[in-house]
Amino acid sequence: MASLGPSHTKGHRRGRRTRRLMGEINITPFVDVVLVLLIVFMVAAPLLTVGVPVDLPKTEAKSMANEQEPISITILADGQIYLQSEQVAFDDLMPRLTAASAEQYDRRIFIRGDSTADYGVVMQVMARINSAGYRNLGLITDPISK
Repeated sequence: MASLGPSHTKGHRRGRRTRRLMGEINITPFVDVVLVLLIVFMVAAPLLTVGVPVDLPKTEAKSMANEQEPISITILADGQIYLQSEQVAFDDLMPRLTAASAEQYDRRIFIRGDSTADYGVVMQVMARINSAGYRNLGLITDPISK
C-alpha cells in the first residue's frame, strides 16, 4: 500500500491557516459614534440655554401702521416700576399687565430700563412677563449719537 503523504495525515487541515490574534483596536465605530454625538449636542445646545427671548427693536425699521400701541414698562434707577404711566409694585405687575393687554399674549411689550437700574430687577421683570406667557418683548434704547 502506498503512503498517502503528509497532506492526508489525520489531524492536519489543509487550506486553513490559523489566524494570529489582532493586537489593535478598531476605533472606526467609536469615532462614528463620537461624531454623531457631537452633532447632536451642537444642535441641542442652543435649545438648552435658559434665558428670556427678547425682540430688540431695529433702529432702521419703520413702525407698522396697523399695529396696536405697545404696552410700556419702565424701570427707574431706584427700582420703581411703571406700567404705562402708573407706578405699580412688583407683585401687582402681572395682574395689571394682564388687564391692560386684555390677555392678548402676542401684544408687543416695550421694556425701558434706566441705564443705572439694577440688572437683577430688570431681569426679574422680564422673567415674570415671560413666565406669564408674553413672548413679544422689546428693550428700548437710545441710539448712539455720532
